[in-house]
Amino acid sequence: MSTPPPSPSPLPSSPLSPPPAPRHLPRRLLQLYAGLALYGVSAALLVQAGLGMEPWGVLHQGLAELTGLTIGVVSIVVGAVVLLLWIPLRQRPGLGTVSNVFVVGLAMDGALALLPDAHTLTVRVPLMLAGVLLNGVATGLYIAARFGPGPRDGLMTGLHRRTGRSIRLVRTAIEVAVVATGFVLGGTVGAGTVLYALAIGPLAQLSLRLFAVSPASPGGSTVVAAGPPGQAILPG
Repeated sequence: MSTPPPSPSPLPSSPLSPPPAPRHLPRRLLQLYAGLALYGVSAALLVQAGLGMEPWGVLHQGLAELTGLTIGVVSIVVGAVVLLLWIPLRQRPGLGTVSNVFVVGLAMDGALALLPDAHTLTVRVPLMLAGVLLNGVATGLYIAARFGPGPRDGLMTGLHRRTGRSIRLVRTAIEVAVVATGFVLGGTVGAGTVLYALAIGPLAQLSLRLFAVSPASPGGSTVVAAGPPGQAILPG
């Protein structure tokens, strides 16, 4: 299963660096919602490719098969349920956290309604590659905006704080459980799942560097509290 890449501490968006300047708020909002929408589109590409989903996508797909709901609606419901688990973990959601619950699922369903069916490998393989690449770009956009981690990543960081276990161990345990459950329910595990696990770390790291927002000058103030992107790499 995928494990988080090294924390991007050298970036201006490091949790130990000054918060973004207030003048960057419009750009940060654009990055947040563009990243979340593109994340939903990337997940839709992986669904259409049919060669394996990312870990949480396997669970969403399996639950969609079980319930008859669209995968986007399932993503929203799962995100909301996971967000409720933040309460005993004493996690505080941000704008990005709440937006993540709704925007990704809606974008995924919208993209699936527009994408044509893919039947041959000559179409499905490029869809898979595009989905993984776009997911890495979307991850960097969303996290670099610094509006708080997604529900699933907040669950990971909350369990890390409460149990004292490493991020790597907690994330691996969560994703193994998620993939296993999704697979049993009918979710697709395949080449796309493996490629995602290997590629998402480097892609997200590069994307974070490209879209990092300059910090405020010392002593500056912010309009919206920034979330520490170093806590999480995957918004899903």
